[in-house]
Amino acid sequence: MIDRRSLWLSCVLALAAALPAVATEGGSGYGPQLEGFAYPYELKRFAFDSQGKHLAMGYMDVAPTGRPNGRTAVLLHGKNFCAATWQDTIVALAAAGYRVVAPDQVGFCTSTKPESYQYSFQQLAANTRALLASLGIRRAVLVAHSTGGMLATRYALLYPEAVETLVLVNPIGLEDWKALGVPYRTVDEWYARELKLSADGIRDYERSTYYVGRWRPEFERWVDMLAGLNQGPGHTLVAWNSALIYDMIFIQPVVYEFGNLRVPTVLMIGDADTTAIGSDIAPPAVKARLGHYDELGKRTAKAIPRSTLIEFPGLGHAPQMEQPARFNKALIDVLAKG
Repeated sequence: MIDRRSLWLSCVLALAAALPAVATEGGSGYGPQLEGFAYPYELKRFAFDSQGKHLAMGYMDVAPTGRPNGRTAVLLHGKNFCAATWQDTIVALAAAGYRVVAPDQVGFCTSTKPESYQYSFQQLAANTRALLASLGIRRAVLVAHSTGGMLATRYALLYPEAVETLVLVNPIGLEDWKALGVPYRTVDEWYARELKLSADGIRDYERSTYYVGRWRPEFERWVDMLAGLNQGPGHTLVAWNSALIYDMIFIQPVVYEFGNLRVPTVLMIGDADTTAIGSDIAPPAVKARLGHYDELGKRTAKAIPRSTLIEFPGLGHAPQMEQPARFNKALIDVLAKG
């Protein structure tokens, strides 16, 4: 019996591969692996097999530009971000002597968008570990933002011996949205939502949540990145993977395991952040309880042994992008102490 969804997605993938990327300002379209969007450093590929599929992760591997300190920093992006959004932090860390590796996870940005994949944070952690092993990296500092924070927490729980320090930058998953009463969206409902993404919608959301109502021209590049990926020839495949990933985020909380972390952990929190998955469909009384990072940061710091809390008053979900100089100084200073 023919699996119609698999057949349909196979046709979509073949069409996407055959069409050129259209890289113009305003997000008129990038390829399904973000072809046409410029990364700040050379983009490399890690090819591997997972779940019976041939996959590839895009990544940047940047050598120290300052005096090498023998340490490696691995930067993990969030759901609506890519490795490229770490560009200012890469510059700062490399200047401080770090080797910096910044991958795109499977299903995101420059990496493969499988027709089907059982997404789990355990699987993404295993993929990341395989990438680092291929580069000869046995131990590293993990700097992880947003959804990357959930992944990095899982990575540190699975492979504590491989983590020198865990740095969580406005991680999501500091609360269990489902347990708090947020309604469940099916994968099909997430898919329908993702198909409707537009540059205007992305910009409005980022302005309010990432930058607390403030906007600067340099943020437009990241709107173009997301809108262009979604509106390009891989439109349906990108949206399908995004839906699967949202389902993973919602149903795989890490909040109950923070007490099990055994690595030095730094929380870097823009305390005006209000990010909460599903808050857009939550009843008003439930929504009012969600996403209070001014409280969540402090609560999480108490739950994690050997933790340090650094707060950025008045900043939103992406302090490393909103005020990169301030963020990077704090990051390098705290890592120097470790």
